[in-house]
Amino acid sequence: MDFNVWLAYIAAGVTLGIAIMALYRDHRSFVHQVFSLGMIVFALDTGLTGFVYQASSVDDFLYWQRLRFGVASVVPAIWLLFSISFSRDNYREQVSKWHWLLLTALVLPVSIVIFFYDDFVSLILAPRDMSTLYIRVGVAGNIWHLMWVVLSVLILMNLERTFRHATGHMRWQTKFMFLGIGAVFGIHVLTDSQVLLYKGVDTDLTTVNLGALLVADAFILRSFFRGKPLNVGIHLSHQFLYNSFTALIVGIYFIAVGIISWFSLHVEWIKNVNLLIFLLFISVMGIAAFLLSDRLRLMRKRFISRHFTRPQYDYQKIWASFTDKTASVTQSHDLCNAIVTMVSETLEILSVSIWLVDEKQERLSFGGSTVFTKEQAENLRFFGQGGAGLIRAMDGQNMPIDLEGREDDWVADLEHNYGFEETKESRIRYCVPLNASGRLIGIMTLSEKVFYQPLTFEETELIKTIADQAAAGFLNLRLAESLRQAKELEAFQAMSAFFMHDLKNLASKLSLVTKNLPVHIDNPEFREDALRTISQSVSKINGMSSRLSLLSQKLDLNLKKTDLNDLVKKTISDMKDYMKVAVTHEFNEVPPLPLDGEQIHKVLENLLMNAYDALGPGGEITVVTNSNGNWAEIEVSDTGSGMSKEFMEKNLFRPFQTTKKQGMGIGLYHCKTIVEAHGGKIEAESLEGEGTKFRIILPVMTRNKNINKESK
Repeated sequence: MDFNVWLAYIAAGVTLGIAIMALYRDHRSFVHQVFSLGMIVFALDTGLTGFVYQASSVDDFLYWQRLRFGVASVVPAIWLLFSISFSRDNYREQVSKWHWLLLTALVLPVSIVIFFYDDFVSLILAPRDMSTLYIRVGVAGNIWHLMWVVLSVLILMNLERTFRHATGHMRWQTKFMFLGIGAVFGIHVLTDSQVLLYKGVDTDLTTVNLGALLVADAFILRSFFRGKPLNVGIHLSHQFLYNSFTALIVGIYFIAVGIISWFSLHVEWIKNVNLLIFLLFISVMGIAAFLLSDRLRLMRKRFISRHFTRPQYDYQKIWASFTDKTASVTQSHDLCNAIVTMVSETLEILSVSIWLVDEKQERLSFGGSTVFTKEQAENLRFFGQGGAGLIRAMDGQNMPIDLEGREDDWVADLEHNYGFEETKESRIRYCVPLNASGRLIGIMTLSEKVFYQPLTFEETELIKTIADQAAAGFLNLRLAESLRQAKELEAFQAMSAFFMHDLKNLASKLSLVTKNLPVHIDNPEFREDALRTISQSVSKINGMSSRLSLLSQKLDLNLKKTDLNDLVKKTISDMKDYMKVAVTHEFNEVPPLPLDGEQIHKVLENLLMNAYDALGPGGEITVVTNSNGNWAEIEVSDTGSGMSKEFMEKNLFRPFQTTKKQGMGIGLYHCKTIVEAHGGKIEAESLEGEGTKFRIILPVMTRNKNINKESK
């Protein structure tokens, strides 16, 4: 067998071995399964390439080549699926968003090979005195290779996006995985674009692909030796691919290939342009691996600091970044992630984790980390009550503590309880207390830097300052949460007071009835009054319960085209038994609206009841409907007691706030919830002693796409 055949079979064997290794590590993981499937297909494609090289006739050559093209057709779809799920905590959401493109990437290339293969290969040339063949491709072949180029670029852009979001230990662990997979599809961009450029396939290009696959295998194996690169989890934002270096690199590549092709035509000593392109590819991979090195970034900072008398860290930039990333954070978990990412990127520390201390100073809870997921952190022995020793040791400390060389009992316990020393880069070297208001809020643990060197004095002071600012942020979040809980408790107490007051009155009435029942049970009038009192009490209890339940109910709108004037007329008619005054109304032309009639009926009913309750002797209630462009309006006004300006500014539409002696302050809050769920708004105008006007404004057309979903 010649060199090309040996190269194909070796590449196939190594690739298949990597696939088996990945499955052996975690055969239940979705990412491992997709990765292994992709490597198996690569191995099969490479093995068929060996059969292509061994073909003894043109028919035999075309048979194996067609099989190879068929297998290669499923490669982009599998690796596109891998690129949108690799290292992503929210991969199910990402796969759901990309499912049509994934289906297209699978169906189109396979369909071209199956149904249009007669137009795939149009001519085979075998130049005299040359060991390679030249396959002229037709329209179908050009489209197939064009799809390979486009999908390869998309895969590279997805991988780049994921790598950009990786920090610290995750970035260190996955770097060679990204380089390896990127190498395979980077070389495919090169070789498939050559096919498009020259309208044909030179079999020497296949050799370039084989060599690139072996190089990629080496990078991927290097990544496996760094730990478990397929197990890391990175949560990406929902933004699309942007500011991508991939598009820039692909553009530079096409220019470089054009220059090399020109030189190959005008310079005699360049005999094998494909070999030159492969050497260029190897150089690019080496430069990429070097430029992505964490050590290189640290060396660059030190060189500038040493030779250009510039501080190693730009503190103005650091604090501007810290403020920008933490100013709008409202959750402790988000604040932890922002801080560990910043510390890792600023100081080139691969493993940074934050552990929060509970109020009783007895337990540790997971905050955020550049190396652990939440599930991994929960398996550590010092998680929960196991961290009590570490809490006692850090209580009262003000500066970062270097554990190297310390023989304290708590250090030995920490090393024993840590229980997760997968690599040297993930071990704990420093413990940093997070103190605020004289209390230990949390503990930040750090590994060594990329050169396994201790922190300098300057870096220790920087870490101390970051820790103090972080602790202040955590304390503020805790105080805000305590304030929210206090307000909820206050609201609950107010609700309970209203509820208990009404129940007490009802209980007094029922108690009076039961006391007189034995004496007057034979009196028909007493029995009638007793039944009426009991019935009214039950009705009031049910009414209070229903009003209270409105605070926790989820609102489902059943929208139908509704005549607003008919709905208002029906509501006024239903309220005649409750209200002893006539309601003046003015109905103007209003187009049919998308409304939940039952819910809007509740709003109108509540406003009419409030208007009637606020009336004095000789008061009036007026209802007006109107249409104003894209909006419909309902005005409910009365000449009653009105509301104060202070009450309207601070308490109106808030639960448990009312001007009624027997009210609970729930009705208007519920009205506002219903109107806003329809995409509208409710406004109020009032003056004490002169009356109140409520204005309901509803859209003529549905504006909220989620209007039929649950609305709070």
